[in-house]
Amino acid sequence: MTTIFNNSLDGYRLLGRSGLRVSPMALGTMTFGTDWGWGADKHEARRIFDAYVSRGGNFLDTASNYTNGTAEEWLGEFATGNRESLVLATKYTMLRRLTDPNSGGNHRKNMRASVEASLRRLRTDYLDLLYLHMWDDRTPVDEILRGMDDLVRAGKVLYVGLSNTPAWQISRMQTIADLRGWTPLTAVQLEYNLAERTAEHDLLPMAKELGLGVIGWSPLAGGVLTGKYTRADLPSNTERPTVGSSRRDLILAGDGLTDRVLALADVVRLVARQLGRSPAQVALAWTLAQPMVTAPILGARTRQQFEDNVGAMTLNFDDHQLDRLREASTTAPTYPHGVLARPLSRRSVFGDMRIDARTEI
Repeated sequence: MTTIFNNSLDGYRLLGRSGLRVSPMALGTMTFGTDWGWGADKHEARRIFDAYVSRGGNFLDTASNYTNGTAEEWLGEFATGNRESLVLATKYTMLRRLTDPNSGGNHRKNMRASVEASLRRLRTDYLDLLYLHMWDDRTPVDEILRGMDDLVRAGKVLYVGLSNTPAWQISRMQTIADLRGWTPLTAVQLEYNLAERTAEHDLLPMAKELGLGVIGWSPLAGGVLTGKYTRADLPSNTERPTVGSSRRDLILAGDGLTDRVLALADVVRLVARQLGRSPAQVALAWTLAQPMVTAPILGARTRQQFEDNVGAMTLNFDDHQLDRLREASTTAPTYPHGVLARPLSRRSVFGDMRIDARTEI
């Protein structure tokens, strides 16, 4: 049997190389608010928040643009009176005003303005963790790093991280921060689930080497791994996906609903039947069992969904079940990893030598 080490929300983990203790499952707030047409209303969002915190959960994930700012506003209200016990993480990058070119992007002006707006909505004078939300391919890395460092020195941010950013840029930025004595990166947030495992080729090994905590978003692949969608939900040849006003629209716009993912959802349901658990618990438990993941982000729309998802923390797999999930979800290695793993390459480098991996640097 494979047992999850921390099987409760108060079984805290360190975030990267920092001393910050966070729950092994973060509570996401992208579902807080009905502004986008499919989230939780305020009463239900409060029930989800209270259920999470009452179990010792302390790691809250939000962003400046979630439900047009409603998520941060509600989270700030819910956290009143308990702020010091919580780790509030938010993100900046996304456009705040569609007609203002400087209200989005990774540059210093948007960083400062977005953080100030988040502080107001969250009713706090500091953020525990600030992420760059999305790489914009425009802003110089030293501008981003120095801007983050200034926020930390001003006491408005405690820790910084990156989300949705290429591995080589993250490595470069951590090196620059170390060399210049700026605030180092503490965490990386990335998409990681049974349907999206390509982070294993570069991003996860990079995070291990650089001492970054790994926060996985969309552990249920937008809900597809729960079995709620079928092949009837696949887009037609003439359908042009837009964000729209439903969760399906959002998933389609992100290319998250495909034959491959639906086939994988079938395997998840099979394992769930064997275990007498829900597919959501199986998909979440697989992510929790990955040693490089600090915390996946739980994104529930109802209290019932939250209760079901938290049940993943007590799920144990048999080895053959893990093998079944691994085989169904494996992705081909990207270059140069595929070349380096070939027997000819290994033989050319090592010959017949056998090297104890424990001695490798």
